[in-house]
Amino acid sequence: MGKVFTENDVEILIATMNQTSLDFLATMFPFKHFSNYNILIVNQSKGTVLSSAYPSVRVINSTDIGLSKSRNLALKNASGKILIIADDDVVYQSDFVAKIITVYNKYKNAAVINFSAVIEDGSYLKKYPTYSKKQLNSFDIFNVSSIEMTINKKMLDAVGVEFDENFGLGGKFEMGEEAIFLFDLKRKNEQLVFEPQVIVEHNSLTSSTKKNIIEKYYIQGAVLTRIFKRFFFIWLTIKLFFDLKQNNLKLTNIILVLKSAEKGRKKMESISYEK
Repeated sequence: MGKVFTENDVEILIATMNQTSLDFLATMFPFKHFSNYNILIVNQSKGTVLSSAYPSVRVINSTDIGLSKSRNLALKNASGKILIIADDDVVYQSDFVAKIITVYNKYKNAAVINFSAVIEDGSYLKKYPTYSKKQLNSFDIFNVSSIEMTINKKMLDAVGVEFDENFGLGGKFEMGEEAIFLFDLKRKNEQLVFEPQVIVEHNSLTSSTKKNIIEKYYIQGAVLTRIFKRFFFIWLTIKLFFDLKQNNLKLTNIILVLKSAEKGRKKMESISYEK
């Protein structure tokens, strides 16, 4: 039998900006004082400094800006065996740590296990599979949000994958960092699991929701280029058909979104060729 993970092995990695106190943690953890959890906060700021008087809550103040930079800094400095990717505007369920540990003890070799999220009224944040999946396929990966992700640090360190800092809020392309991260792990033949249990609540608009369809396709052009390279046009076609079927895209906008995706593709290629 392999070593069993315990709740003490879990560390929560929180990306935030311009914080001067730990008060925001009280909202994130309403069922138990936040000092009962192992937490690592990356506070990105040009001036404000955050500190902690709690041994279980560590803080890194950084002048760098960018969500993926924050995630990578946290991953490099994390001390936990099981890492939870967190934003500062989520609310965790009372038993989220126990749920996570139970699933990791079932899938001890998983590099990533993704869970479900809800909104304030208890309904699901998005459409999820109703059953556990031992390995995510490409379509599953595109459905993942960072707040649903948990990571086995040993597995991650072994393959050296990190978030692409060109993507995510504050980067050149403001979405897509989760999919790229997971596809990079999938190419390393790492196990990516989905578990339908709910661990977190999120009510804010996502960066994707805030953007119009033209902006989304510009970013998707870059994302698909980064992930699939020469299969870019095949996956762009798949996305077009999906968005048309889901009524997310009007026929009258197809030419516009194709041109926008092509701009994103060219921009990503120019970045790839930079010295």
